[in-house]
Amino acid sequence: MSDEEHQFESKADAGASKTYPQQAGTIRKNGYIVIKGRPCKVVEVSTSKTGKHGHAKCHFVAIDIFNAKKLEDIVPSSHNCDVPHVTRTDYQLIDISEDGFVSLLTENGSTKDDLRLPTDENLLSQIKDGFAEGKDLVVSVMSSMGEEQICALKDVGPKT
Repeated sequence: MSDEEHQFESKADAGASKTYPQQAGTIRKNGYIVIKGRPCKVVEVSTSKTGKHGHAKCHFVAIDIFNAKKLEDIVPSSHNCDVPHVTRTDYQLIDISEDGFVSLLTENGSTKDDLRLPTDENLLSQIKDGFAEGKDLVVSVMSSMGEEQICALKDVGPKT
């Protein structure tokens, strides 16, 4: 054996996978799927009959959960597809900075300051208007495959 010290540079995270495999034939409408490396919500699934070469095909039409782009994929129904782990977490809104970042209060009492305001105009105006009026706002943050984005807003009432 060698006396040299080996340096390993690991660029991996804690080992939690961003996706898990699921058979294409079992993925249904309103489920999630990874198409072209993007986490998507399935809006339409159609299955073709088995052909000359023996595989039924699933045709997925899905919408990217972060940028709302429509993506399509055709996969043999017996093959595995990647399905993203999607989580929704609620945080209380504390502050909105001038550069478009929000300051959120987590459940354990610490703050989360690395999220931008959403790009959706309707949701953006609801958050800004509610915050300007001094309401207590709770935002839902959807996270998947290392990305996070504010996706919904709840009005808890006026600040006490």
